[in-house]
Amino acid sequence: MADDPATIEALLFDLDGVLYVGSQKIPGAVETLEFCQEQNLPFRFITNTSTRTLSAIAEKLNAMGIPIAPEMIFSAVSATRDFLFQQGSPSVHLLVRDEVKLEFAEFEQNSPDPDFVVVGDIGAAWDYEMLNGVFNELMNGAQLVAMHRNKYWLTDEGLQMDIGAFVAGLEYVCGKQATIIGKPSSQFFSLALNALGTDSDSTAIVGDDIENDIAGGNRNGLQSIMVKTGKYRQDVFDAANTNPDYLIDSIADLPALLRGVLYPTLRFAPGRLQFSVTGADTVFSHFRENCVGLIPRIGNLLFVRRSLSKKLP
Repeated sequence: MADDPATIEALLFDLDGVLYVGSQKIPGAVETLEFCQEQNLPFRFITNTSTRTLSAIAEKLNAMGIPIAPEMIFSAVSATRDFLFQQGSPSVHLLVRDEVKLEFAEFEQNSPDPDFVVVGDIGAAWDYEMLNGVFNELMNGAQLVAMHRNKYWLTDEGLQMDIGAFVAGLEYVCGKQATIIGKPSSQFFSLALNALGTDSDSTAIVGDDIENDIAGGNRNGLQSIMVKTGKYRQDVFDAANTNPDYLIDSIADLPALLRGVLYPTLRFAPGRLQFSVTGADTVFSHFRENCVGLIPRIGNLLFVRRSLSKKLP
């Protein structure tokens, strides 16, 4: 979190819920990425998706008309593999889909006494026998690793429960804390920042998850931009203990927001300020006294400062 958000020199985009939902791209996604390229604004993609490899994620996005190369993506799967390599040559019990297991071919996967139990997304394959087997492996000394601990995500069929509940349950019965690899892990954010070559306070994360994207970005010193698509829910947002720097309807509004953030005379009054600018180069009189200079036309946007805990109506 930057104390005074003024410039954004790079972007980290969440994928699911920001660029697409299910099998449908969100309107404006391609145009926004093109805008960033035209402005020479570097960006990468970070995702907690644990059902696909990097190449499979890129293939899905390209099929939707969103041109992204695998090397532009940081995923919980690739970060988990890197973490395990750092442990030497451990044996693992992988709770992931068969496609993803291929990414871990270098590790022993059939040990009756694994060093690590790695939890990813296996959809409807969870059952009592599986969980009880994992419970005993953990009680016998295996370490628990979770690719992430998301609560839920949005699909074409609606909200679906994610692996966070299973991770929390295993932690509870075993008395062990899982090592979380993906967002909001500091190491995960650091990997992406290193690839960008930028500092955290000049980089913004764009996400739909108030906990993993926004709170995670805030804790790691990034500016945060939340979109009201994907898993965004007003009641969850209102109840959260953290706020984004900026709140926009969708990724289609990001180019206008970036122009506004970079406008040199835009200033914020001390304390949290929330306002919108619609249709013309005007500011509502309620906010005019709180700003210095003029505010450019930037579309239908909502700016939120995080310095007050209570949200404005």
